[in-house]
Amino acid sequence: MNQLFQIARKEFAAFFSSPIAFIFFGAFLAVTLFIFFWVETFFARNIADVRPLFSWMPVLLIFLGAAITMRMWSEERRSGTLEFLLTSPVPPWQLVLGKFLACLMLVGVALLLTLPLPVTVAFIGNLDWGPVFGGYLATLFLAAAYIAIGLFVSARSDNQIISLIVTSLLCGLFYLVGSDALTGLVGNRGSELLQLLGTGSRFESITRGVIDLRDLYYYLSLVGIFLALNVFSLERLRWAGNPSNSRHRQWAAATTLLVANFIIGNLWLQPVGWARADITQGNIYSISDSTRNYLAQLREPLLIRGYFSAQTHPLLAPLVPRLHDLLEEYAVAGKGKVRVEFVDPLEHPELEQEAGQKYGIRPVPFQTASKYQASVVNSYFDILIKYGDQYEVLGFRDLIEVKAQSEADLEVELRNPEYDITRAIKKVLFAYQGAGQLFENITQPVTFRGYISPDARLPEQLVELRKGLDETLATLKKEAGDRLKVEIRDPDADGGTLARKIESEYGFRPMAAGLFDPDTFWFYMTLESSDQIVPVPLPETLDTASLKRSIDTALKRFSKGFLKTIALHTPPGMPHMPQFGMPGSGKQFNWLQERLREEHTIQPSDLKAGRVPTDADLLLVVAPESLDEKQLFAVDQFLMEGGTVILSTSPFDISMQQILSATPHESGLKQWLEHKGISIREEMVLDPQNSAFPIPIQRNIGGFIVQETQMIAYPYFVDIREQGMEQESGITAGLSQVTMNWASPIVIDEEKNKTRRIIPLLYSSENSWTSSSTNIQPDFRAHGQLGFSPEGETGKQLLAVVVEGRFDSFFKGKPSPLLKREEAGEQPPEEKNEKTTDEATAGEKGEESPISRVIEKSPESGRIILFSSNTFLSDSALELVSAALRTRYFNPVQLVENTIDWSLEERGLLSIRGRGHFSRTLDPLDRDEQQFWEYLNYALALLGLAVVWLLRRIARKRARIYYQSVLNEGRA
Repeated sequence: MNQLFQIARKEFAAFFSSPIAFIFFGAFLAVTLFIFFWVETFFARNIADVRPLFSWMPVLLIFLGAAITMRMWSEERRSGTLEFLLTSPVPPWQLVLGKFLACLMLVGVALLLTLPLPVTVAFIGNLDWGPVFGGYLATLFLAAAYIAIGLFVSARSDNQIISLIVTSLLCGLFYLVGSDALTGLVGNRGSELLQLLGTGSRFESITRGVIDLRDLYYYLSLVGIFLALNVFSLERLRWAGNPSNSRHRQWAAATTLLVANFIIGNLWLQPVGWARADITQGNIYSISDSTRNYLAQLREPLLIRGYFSAQTHPLLAPLVPRLHDLLEEYAVAGKGKVRVEFVDPLEHPELEQEAGQKYGIRPVPFQTASKYQASVVNSYFDILIKYGDQYEVLGFRDLIEVKAQSEADLEVELRNPEYDITRAIKKVLFAYQGAGQLFENITQPVTFRGYISPDARLPEQLVELRKGLDETLATLKKEAGDRLKVEIRDPDADGGTLARKIESEYGFRPMAAGLFDPDTFWFYMTLESSDQIVPVPLPETLDTASLKRSIDTALKRFSKGFLKTIALHTPPGMPHMPQFGMPGSGKQFNWLQERLREEHTIQPSDLKAGRVPTDADLLLVVAPESLDEKQLFAVDQFLMEGGTVILSTSPFDISMQQILSATPHESGLKQWLEHKGISIREEMVLDPQNSAFPIPIQRNIGGFIVQETQMIAYPYFVDIREQGMEQESGITAGLSQVTMNWASPIVIDEEKNKTRRIIPLLYSSENSWTSSSTNIQPDFRAHGQLGFSPEGETGKQLLAVVVEGRFDSFFKGKPSPLLKREEAGEQPPEEKNEKTTDEATAGEKGEESPISRVIEKSPESGRIILFSSNTFLSDSALELVSAALRTRYFNPVQLVENTIDWSLEERGLLSIRGRGHFSRTLDPLDRDEQQFWEYLNYALALLGLAVVWLLRRIARKRARIYYQSVLNEGRA
């Protein structure tokens, strides 16, 4: 081993004793930096990773590996020193390994000089170091394989140029075998085989941050094969001119056997899929514990079937093997309850017919273009998840994320396949369980408490409802067994002690059949388990079926196995109807609704009936407009029942039709929020840390006004990064950035909220300021780069908050607005000729009840979550930011999804959401800051080259001293 390291040290020093090392490092750094900043346009990508550093590395190493190995043996043969080496007592394998290690050390030093790049990214973004480590590891292993190939070729020729060309061709062949250019010409099976043989495809797998034993062994096998052939070729040179003998044949047999073993080892390891390590932050390429928890709830077999065509779009083809591997992990994690199948419908007509007729899966035409022609390929890229009689289909649009670098340069990646697949599994699982027994997923005993007056005091309608309640409870007790207890008491029976208690704790007060009716009664219901109390709302239509739905909805809050229902209120407007060529009017929230429907049941509600739909688990109110008293009553009473109310509102409305303009906006929630100790200032927040915005700019050219659109930094698009996000609750999990458009500052009254839990969710930066001006059009000529001048003091502003605890009703001590309408005996003018959505639904179920109540106090579970923007969830705002980022921008929607899951205590998907490929973005940088970091890397590269030059000088000096000492010893 001593001789081995001496040879490696001698060869390594030889690089530095000549300009070879300096030229090698200079070329390597120049090409790397050019690719990183110019070819891959690092700052334009706006992604905090170092993929541009490694994306071209397999091609770059082909030429660099060939350049540093071309002289290793060719020069020895040309100068005649090879014969001396072969006749020395040093065995050939040590000579080969010594030169191999010297070349590998040279590559290692070159990679060290690139470390400023990931360090730079870590300074300006949240860098995941796992893929960085994987990238450097993959580069070393790939370089080792190319060096082994180059040494073998160099030993076969005494011409360095020939060695350079042949090595480049051979390494290029290994790279091309697994490249998209060849895999796109064959089917999925053939492409998977080619990718197993290609050096580039294996390299991409490791640079993702997944270290697979099979990938590492593949590179080691290439090293072993070509080093063995190198040693054998040197041995053959030693035998040159000698007659063949048994020793020669033994060498040939041993080399052949060794090469065969390296090849067979790849085949033997191929089924070993568990020998892998996911070193990414959060293990984004591994099955999470949350997914395993959902799979553990399976009682019936779950089918996951992948429909993938052999011929598909070239950008989708590389994604198929990754989905294949991921779905196989689902099969392993399912422990026999998950069956995974992969089919090509075009090869199985009966499956294609079933897919189309039963599941609505049909081929998608993809337009492709080659060097010679353009064509259309009809192919499948779908995943079916089926559980019992429930199923979900994920198409290619559900699975991929497209990043557009330019019109002709598209980057396609899997969005977050585990989240998408697990979400679909959760949906079919809960839908199937929802059709079964209600108590199967309720683990703790639940107590039904009824605070109900005797029949003699109840109105006639409630007497009938009381009978239906007894029947319903009897049926539920039969299903639940010991898991349901029933207690019904008259609050006035014990001298009013219980009445005073429930009025104090729950805000329940006596009810009346009319505004001026002196006879009062009690009819309140709650469900309790451990510390959780859920009021059961009185159904709008006083019939037994509606009452059972109310109780079932309340019971589902104690269960984890049912789809939750979100009551969604959005401002009225004409929906978008592309089939008639009619655009929607007013604010549209289609992106939000589409994403929410993927996990929940969405029930639109205009709230005009004064009630939130009975089966709603959560109320989401987005950009409300002039809510009337009945609508406000619906919101208030839902909160009083212990529900969660999520609000997105602000005092300003934004118009983006012809010119940007802001107008004061009345939501109807101002006094209600102030009553709860929350207020929104009538100002908007401007922040120098902001997102780009395509804004119309007017320019005066020779007296002519020209209007054009430019991407500019726009202070009203507040760019909130991780330092402005609350991290402990998990609501912002998976989010590194959120844009709040035209947001207003929130003020919390600490005195009113001193007993409640306050969670500040989002803050603007320390340099932000506020303005009450409605002029939101930037003026760069008057105010410089930002287009606006800072006003007053700067400081961070609260833009989203959670307030949780007991709340007093806004209608405490007041009659119910529903009773006031009944006593008036008429409908408001706007409701005379048409019924609202909620009223129409009620009309189909039965007569509307004249009985109403006011719950005056909420339980501890009451929760208000406020986002102070009318627009940040709208389609138009999301489309604007998407245009700036050149990819679909869902971060605000994801924030609301996280908030809903957190509120409903559905934390499973919350832990794996947001692990997509484009979730990490750079900190906002202006052009000067970008240039600073770029030029800093150039300077560090020059500094590295200076160190190399210094090492070269030291090596040459030490060599002269060594040779001088040898010469002096000879003279002596």
